[in-house]
Amino acid sequence: MSYHPHLYSLAPFNPFHISSISHLSLSAGNYAPEDPEEARPSLDAVRKRFNNVYMNLAIVEDKRNRNRRVYSLNEFSPDAILMPDWEVLLVLSPLVNHLSSDTRDDYFCLFQNNAKTPAKPAGLLPFHHLKTFKCILPNSVRRLRPFYQPILTRSLKYWPGNDSESPELLRWNLITYESLSTEDDVILFVKGVNQRQGRNRSPSELRCVFGNDVTNGVRTEVTSSFQEVFRCRRPYEGPLIRLFPRSEEKIKVTLEVGEEKGVVPSVAYYQSTPQMLIGEEKSLLCACTMVYNVAKFLKEWVIYHSKLGVEKFILYDNGSDDGLEDVVEELVQEQYNVKTLFWPWSKTQEAGFSHCAVYAKDSCTWMMYVDVDEFVYSPSWLSSPYPSNQMLKSLLPSTSSSPWSSSEVWIDQLESDRRVGEIMIKCLEFGPSNQSSHPIQGVTQGYTCRTNGEQRHKSIVLLEAVDESLLNVIHHFQLKEGYRVKALTNEQGVVNHYKYQAWSEFKAKFRRRVSAYVVDWKQAMNPQSKDRTPGLGFAAIEPQGWANKFCEVNDSRLKMATERWFGFNSSTGYKMIWQY
Repeated sequence: MSYHPHLYSLAPFNPFHISSISHLSLSAGNYAPEDPEEARPSLDAVRKRFNNVYMNLAIVEDKRNRNRRVYSLNEFSPDAILMPDWEVLLVLSPLVNHLSSDTRDDYFCLFQNNAKTPAKPAGLLPFHHLKTFKCILPNSVRRLRPFYQPILTRSLKYWPGNDSESPELLRWNLITYESLSTEDDVILFVKGVNQRQGRNRSPSELRCVFGNDVTNGVRTEVTSSFQEVFRCRRPYEGPLIRLFPRSEEKIKVTLEVGEEKGVVPSVAYYQSTPQMLIGEEKSLLCACTMVYNVAKFLKEWVIYHSKLGVEKFILYDNGSDDGLEDVVEELVQEQYNVKTLFWPWSKTQEAGFSHCAVYAKDSCTWMMYVDVDEFVYSPSWLSSPYPSNQMLKSLLPSTSSSPWSSSEVWIDQLESDRRVGEIMIKCLEFGPSNQSSHPIQGVTQGYTCRTNGEQRHKSIVLLEAVDESLLNVIHHFQLKEGYRVKALTNEQGVVNHYKYQAWSEFKAKFRRRVSAYVVDWKQAMNPQSKDRTPGLGFAAIEPQGWANKFCEVNDSRLKMATERWFGFNSSTGYKMIWQY
């Protein structure tokens, strides 16, 4: 029997609890890689996985009497995923979701050699309300093979399991991590199946599997396979009811791949009702972005774009720990419509944008995909004494009568504009502008020197025009047949991208890139890529003269406009409204 190098056979265990077995030719020995994605199991461990039924016991404590209770792992244990940078993400089973996520409760992860590390609450997965915790894989465990899933506990001192019966850590490079149900189908978000951009498995090679016992699970056709996004037929309710007679029971869902019928490990659950953003009046213009530790930048970005016409903001949070929730709550209290979705999945920007395009379709007509360090404007607005909530909307089709539209440049006919599915806007990239720290009045005030010419484009997308594949690359979507992209000239609209900020801020980018298909800063690959910073190596070491780099054109246009629109005199000097 031959095994697919990235998947697991169905027999005889539950493959939802097993990790990737890629790179079978390397024995583990004492090999201790610097990155968990390089960690490889030994051949003996692989054979053991295919021969054992994992029925480990997990310890879950009763908070009321602090007595230990022992449950079957397959029912109650958290799914533990080895993420980049040796982080372990624990997703609690729906049946033990009563565990407190109060930071005053001192949980920790207990590992196979009795080493332990603090387990901190990470967030609540939004659609199934599953609690998550994070801990770090100890150095002493990194040299062991294989890696077993830790136990989440507050008082247990010794590893209670038999290693031969213990489930291994799931691996982030092969996993079904999220699902989204629509009226017509179920969308799965899966790492490791389509591993290279532009190279996608045929849907005919795939099946969606619904059920906690995948051997007897319900299978449906896959209709689309692009990047990390897979669309499946909805399962008939009858077979699911027979498998899961209790309506409250959570049903896992994943992909079955190839002739080997290997099944991708999963932490995703199926929900029969559509999971759309509803309950609000449909907005003409919204903004969606992926964020991590942007608390100090968020108010400026939200207030600016809100005053210019964005009605709703949707943030996919990669697990921020800088007080972002407090800033969002403050904005909400000030009547800004900001919604945050906990999205702990690393390097999934394209998938997150695809998710947003479906999730927000019923509540947003147009979606602006720009990052928190990017600000959209038209030079024609700069002489205005005040901002207007019609400014950004004037960039949309069929609004040529708007007072903010320039009649000499908006020459498209109305009928043609009705088929525009995406507005493409060029980016101007700003440098550190001699700043040594984050400008206290905001990025629009502090960074005023940029490179000559544009490097990238960002987009405003008509959600109903997005292709069923949800395919997107660098903030641009594949559109349905019959729709077209409208590229703005620099006179019509531009994006100020405050990309190369003061070194104290820019070096934080070395943590990780957000795109699934862009090499991380620390990986010594593709040194000439446009996605790399010119003159910057592979380590977070400040290049000589950084503060004055990327400065070819002095451009204070947006600085002067925002100062006029959002500045005011105070008892302690001139302030911008986002400083409060």
